This record gives sequence, C-alpha cells and structure tokens, in this order.
Amino acid sequence: MKFLFLFWFALGFVSLGQAAKPNVVILFTDDQGTVDANCYGSTDLITPNIDKLAATGVRFTQAYAHTVCCPARAALLTGRHPQRGGVVHWTQGDMNSAKGINMALEEVTLAEALKPAGYRTALYGKWHLGAHRDYGPKKQGFDEFFGIRDGFIDNYNHYFLHGTGFHDLYEGTTPVKAPGLYFPELMVKRALKFIDANRERPFFLYVPFNIPHYPEQALRRHEALYKDVKDPARRSYGAIMTTTDYYIGQVIDRLEKNGLRENTIIIFMSDNGHSEETGNRIRVDNHKSGYPKDHFYGASGGGATGKWIGQKGTFLEGGVRVPAIISYPSKLPKGEVRGQVITAMDWFPTVLDLCGVRQPANAPKLDGQNLMPIVEQKDAKSEYKKLHFAWGTQWAVREGDWKLIGNTRNPRVSLHNLADAKPEVKDHAKEKPAIVARLKALHDEWAKEVAKK
Repeated sequence: MKFLFLFWFALGFVSLGQAAKPNVVILFTDDQGTVDANCYGSTDLITPNIDKLAATGVRFTQAYAHTVCCPARAALLTGRHPQRGGVVHWTQGDMNSAKGINMALEEVTLAEALKPAGYRTALYGKWHLGAHRDYGPKKQGFDEFFGIRDGFIDNYNHYFLHGTGFHDLYEGTTPVKAPGLYFPELMVKRALKFIDANRERPFFLYVPFNIPHYPEQALRRHEALYKDVKDPARRSYGAIMTTTDYYIGQVIDRLEKNGLRENTIIIFMSDNGHSEETGNRIRVDNHKSGYPKDHFYGASGGGATGKWIGQKGTFLEGGVRVPAIISYPSKLPKGEVRGQVITAMDWFPTVLDLCGVRQPANAPKLDGQNLMPIVEQKDAKSEYKKLHFAWGTQWAVREGDWKLIGNTRNPRVSLHNLADAKPEVKDHAKEKPAIVARLKALHDEWAKEVAKK
C-alpha cells in the first residue's frame, strides 16, 4: 500500500513539475527569405503551420539573425555576438578533416543553461558550429544529437556537395549510412520520438532545419502545388518552403497530440535571408557523392524580401532581417505583431525568464535582451540603439535608420538609409561624411570589445 502511495505521489510530482516548467522548442529554418510565409505577406506561398504559429503567438517584423548560417546559430544558442566564441568565419565542416574553426567550448549554450534545471535536451538537424569530434552538440549541453555537423547535404545521399564532397550524417560522432532516405523526414521523426519519450518531463528540443536551403529537394506532393507558378525560381522555392512548413507542422501536431502545446514555448526563426547561390554545380570528376560533374545543386533564387533589397551573404535588410515568431499559448499574447528591433541573441535570456531558470553563475556576459517587455506591451521600446554585424572581413553597423557597411580589406564603405522611399538602394556615403565617421567609430569600438577573450 505504501509503495502504491509513493508511486502515485511521484506521478503527481512529475505532473506538477511538467506544469511548472514549460517545454522549449526552437524551429530554426535555413535560408528562408525575409517575408517568405503567408502571414508575412507572401500569399503565393502555402505555409499553414507557420501561419498557425503567428495566430497563436507574437510575430516580429523587425527581427535580425545574421548574414549566413554559422554566426546566426552561435547568436541563437549563446545569446552573444558570435565573435565572442570565435565564430568569425566558416567553421570546420568535415569531422574527419584537420581541426579548423569550432565554437569555443567556454561558450554556454541554451542547452547547457536549461539542463541543470531538469531539462532533457536534444538537437535534430543542422549544427554548423564546428564539426570536430572534440566539439559539437554533445559537448555543449545536448543529451542527443542526430543530423549534419556542417552546413548542408544532398537530402537523399547525405553528402556535402561543395568541393570534392564528404559524407555528413551522424548520431553524435558516429557516422550514419541511410542512402535514399530523405533527411528532413529522418530528423523530424527523431524529434517526434523525443517528444513522445519526454512528455512527462520538461525538455528543450532544438530543430534546426536544413531547408529551404539548397539543394531545393521538395516533396513531390508539394511540387505539384506550385505547378502553375510561371516563375521557375519561385516555383522551386515555393515547393521547398511548403515542405519546410509541413515538417514544422509535424512537430506542432505531435505536441498537441501529447497535450503539451499550451505549456510549450515555440520559437520560430530563419537564420538569414534567402539564397541567390544559383550557380552551384559539381566541378570535379569522381565526386564522392557519386553525382557527375556539372550536376546542379544550387538555390533557385526564388525567395522574397518585400520592399527590402539584399539576400544571404549581404548586410542589406534582405540578408539579415528574417521572419520570427514566439508562441506560448498559456502565457503569451496571441495573434499580435511587434515592430520593434529584436535579434536572435534575445531568445536566450527570454527563454530563461519564461522557464524561471537563472543564467549559470559561470556564464559569460550576454549581448541579447529579454523580450518579455516587448512581447507583453506593444508600445515597449526596443533595447537596441545600435546593431552590429561582422562576418569574415565584412562588417555593418546600424544606428536608427542609417546603416554603414564596410570591409576590413578595403577602406571604401557604403551608407544606406532604411527610411528612403527605396530603402538602402542609394549610397549616401559621399554626401554624409559626418554620419560615416560616427558609425565607423561605433563599429571600431564594438570590434575591439567583442574581440576580448
């Protein structure tokens, strides 16, 4: 009798714990354009699940990630400028190659912050913060990892396609061979299994998709939905966006099936703007993937930016401004829109606040801001007076509507204004030297500060 009492008491304690601590799910898409969802105005796209998140949460119209994959992921997971953790250029891709750039293990990820509070943690999808076996998700707080350690793969043979290619599908650091199986399906199946297995305890599930990133290998049933679209680029991109949305819906549906949706924080965001890398082809004979020379695997270039210009790899708005939504039905507003500036770095402190978890005592300084005031009050002001970006030799700084873009290899800069009738099209650098000087000084000061170890 005593055993039964303790058993039922324990079950009750688990249920109370589940109710007290929300689950956290981050859905991070790859190369999704600035306005590429129906709820963002791209009504030619079929994205019912992203739209559902917007209807059950808060949608942001001035959200910034970064210009390419690696720095955006570092910012998201650490709440800090990627330069602080050594993510200043492309990170190591092939786990079996010589050691290259890998995010410093001293960086504290969101997984490492939540795990001591009783969260089970998992990453299914794309890591891209350094593939070396001594680094990676399982060295940075994730209990489980299945996916790609580098930036992209062919979705069916699981080979990285740039250069001579290499296999990139792993369970932790153990290679997984599953030729012919569609990677987005494989990773989402693991995510669904994780939700089922952890429905009685709090969990942090990070689902960084490798789509709509090239190669744009959409499911055939989604290709059929766009067969009448005249623009071939938009036709291809639309199909892979709907495939991405479909898998987002799979995760949401499984949360609902398990009765977890009300008590789950879902964050949706893209890592950068859409890709215009339309010339990617196999350039060598005997490529390790088995594809012949001249095989095309590039992007269609079919993403949309609305009134903005730019794309992935630029610091123009179309490269760094991305769709972003937070949905937590039991606690946060629903169907609302916020126009304040936010960044990928902000999710770290925001999630800790919502989960009632303190930042680890040994954790480094955060650059992100807690978004709860903005989420709860539509008139709250953004904490950002300035925005800074840097990648390789390129950099950008924004203050108000002015944005200065430069390169450490070249003294020439360009100055753009977001309030122009055609935003950022004109270069104002020659006619506004005082603004150029002020913004350059802001960048130089920031660059010195984030370079400190």
